[in-house]
Amino acid sequence: MLMSMNPEDNLKKASGMIEKAARKGAQVVCLPELFRTQYFCQKEDIENFNFAETIPGPSTDSLGKLSSKYKIVIVASLFEKRAHGVYHNTIAILNSEGELAGLYRKMHIPDDPSYYEKFYFTPGDLGYKSFSTEYGNVGALVCWDQWYPEAARLTALKGASILFYPTAIGWHPHEKKKHGKPQFDSWKTIQRGHAIANGIYVAAVNRIGIEKIDKNSAGIEFWGSSFIADPQGIVIAEASSDKEEILLAEVDTGRIEYVRRNWPFLRDRRIDSYAGIDKRFLD
Repeated sequence: MLMSMNPEDNLKKASGMIEKAARKGAQVVCLPELFRTQYFCQKEDIENFNFAETIPGPSTDSLGKLSSKYKIVIVASLFEKRAHGVYHNTIAILNSEGELAGLYRKMHIPDDPSYYEKFYFTPGDLGYKSFSTEYGNVGALVCWDQWYPEAARLTALKGASILFYPTAIGWHPHEKKKHGKPQFDSWKTIQRGHAIANGIYVAAVNRIGIEKIDKNSAGIEFWGSSFIADPQGIVIAEASSDKEEILLAEVDTGRIEYVRRNWPFLRDRRIDSYAGIDKRFLD
């Protein structure tokens, strides 16, 4: 998706794309990270907290009507106002009855130039989750989470057949020429690696376009290039870098079984040898 400055316009656009996806046969639909707004974390501005909403709230009410109408599951990334002064980057899962099936709150919060998320978001406290839906077990993590194999592993161990990564990632324009290709390759490679290591499907769902929250800044050029990888890490669907698109692929649980029989990584894990993985660093 390409996001505008108007949250209502973004919700309307997202709703239209969900309807198109449902008509094409989609059963589970995932939206990009924080789809209601442009990526406001490019700067620290207390007024941006006004974009937050409660869950349940306006977005889940609107999307719930769509999920009920088309009998689909929707994975929606929202700026959650949990309480006065407590905000999260949250995924809401809406089931095919239009009900809120559960939440995941982003665990890994970055703090980098133009990605000042620690100013806005409290780290998640719900742990890693797999949601049982009418169409299978759905896992969801958010953007910066995608670099952490521990998060993908624990979500897979919860039973997820597909792991969605709603994402807002792109280049600082001045870095693109020198670092652009290796940065993009790293992003794609590590998520394909999560699919391989865990024997699951992975779907990365990004935005497109250049967004300049501050007119004096260079902004961020988002990569687009959303993709879906199968349990062997094979990319089975991929979007362009600069067009709004609906990406469809089939999640075949038989494929998961086949790959895990031949690459039995979960069977051969030495769970008796991993002491220390919960430490910051081992001296």
